[in-house]
Amino acid sequence: MISLGCAKNLVDAEVMLGTLIKDGVEITNDAESADVLVVNTCSFIDSAQEESVDTILESAALRDQVNPGQALVVSGCLPQRFKAELPKLLPEVDVIMGIDQVAGVTELIRQAVEHRRAKMLSQGESSKAAKSKRSATSQKVKKQIAALDKHAGEHAHAEEQVLRGTTEFGQSRRAITASSTVSIPDSPIVDVANRPHYIPDYATPRFRLTPRHFAYVKIAEGCNHPCSFCIIPRMRGSHRSRSQADIVAEAKALIRDGVKELNLISQDSTYYGLDLQPDHRRSISSPDKFSARAKALPADATTLCTLIRELNALRGDFWIRLLYTHPAHWTDELIKTIADCRKVARYVDMPLQHIHEVMLERMRRETDRRYIEELITRIRAGIPGIALRTTFIVGFPGETDAMFDSLLGFIRTTKFERLGVFTYSHEDRTRAAGMARQVSDKVKQKRRELAMAEQHQVARAVSESFVGRTIRVLVEGEASARELQKANVSSWEHGLIRELDESSQRLKGRFLIARGEADAPDIDGRVYIRGDVPLGKFAKVKIVGHTDYDLIAEPV
Repeated sequence: MISLGCAKNLVDAEVMLGTLIKDGVEITNDAESADVLVVNTCSFIDSAQEESVDTILESAALRDQVNPGQALVVSGCLPQRFKAELPKLLPEVDVIMGIDQVAGVTELIRQAVEHRRAKMLSQGESSKAAKSKRSATSQKVKKQIAALDKHAGEHAHAEEQVLRGTTEFGQSRRAITASSTVSIPDSPIVDVANRPHYIPDYATPRFRLTPRHFAYVKIAEGCNHPCSFCIIPRMRGSHRSRSQADIVAEAKALIRDGVKELNLISQDSTYYGLDLQPDHRRSISSPDKFSARAKALPADATTLCTLIRELNALRGDFWIRLLYTHPAHWTDELIKTIADCRKVARYVDMPLQHIHEVMLERMRRETDRRYIEELITRIRAGIPGIALRTTFIVGFPGETDAMFDSLLGFIRTTKFERLGVFTYSHEDRTRAAGMARQVSDKVKQKRRELAMAEQHQVARAVSESFVGRTIRVLVEGEASARELQKANVSSWEHGLIRELDESSQRLKGRFLIARGEADAPDIDGRVYIRGDVPLGKFAKVKIVGHTDYDLIAEPV
């Protein structure tokens, strides 16, 4: 299995692998010899979609060369978004499955094997012949697409979607869903729900893909927010929370298994539990409506606060990390809960996307500048030592130089401990895609560079402030020579986090990699320890130096 995208998608991959193992399927790390290859895809923004498309096509090409009988399955967000188009775009695939089918993956795997076997027998082709035929089909499709592009006005009634690729497989593939004349034999088997409702529970088998010392705990799925740039509600469905007892049962099992960090994830973790109320209404996304609803809840209602407090009371030495919070759903009770619960890492992941009033309104973020500034003040005052992570979108339709300058000023004065920047990604079927005054790619890129340059100064000052302090870290493992040379991390999900850090050249010799409370897995900074401490456990270290985004430490 190749799993792409966010941690939420990774949990789905873990559930699929756990289910397959329970049903007697052997998992192999050798993709070339596997009977079936599953590509678990992402389709959130351009770069994630491109990676998914390229991975599928590269896997199919490798299959043709070394193992032509191998079945290919595509799962995740790409099928949810393009279920009608994918069979035409990707005849190489045997099964296309959606999110609701995660727990039923074993049967779909078996269908994929039979489909591939039947296709090979019916075509009677060698690997070389199959590849040649596929290439010819691809050329035919490309010619038809070129003709449609040339006469776009004649086909204005057709609904079009673009899948972008970045490698030699081409920059785009287009499916015409309403008036396609492309006929592809032996189409993939498609099993995708229009609007998913699945959410895993504790009884669902799971094979963890993270290191033994940390895990992701999906507390909810889906999203109710109307953000104009985002496709997630269409792909993942409405917000749906797991029961608190079910999450706690999973947490207990993970702690018994040696997990030292529980990363709570969902599309909007701060909305957790609201949908479990019998009279729940989806239209409570704004701060005022959410706050009023939260205050009116019965005393025994399930909320993020009740979940955090019960997890904090569990026996064991571990961190609880809260990821993917929405600014509209923070309450004073949540601030107090985090402050009271010492096992909760002093870290908040809260994407703001912008600060200018016009941009926030056009993005349909349900918050304004005054509310955001007051919320940040309340969080920092209520939770001493908190590290704030956020992300911003630059180049959104209608963003002027003045609006962007206001964002730069906000970054400069607020001094976020962790910050990432996206360039706006034009996503079909979103409200923002049809907005006037789209910003050019050149301007988007320039603005991203300027925003990251502003944050670079903040980041250096934050790193420098740690020198001389003793902090508690979770030790990950030994740093490779490549990691020491680059010492950089980037994540499409959290925007561009770090650039190549010239000062990281001081990291020479043997170092261990660790993370402090202010550093989430894979997306934030690292603590490089010069010396020996136990792996996969907590340790106290003294900070003796820093790079732009990382800390250098020695054991206490």
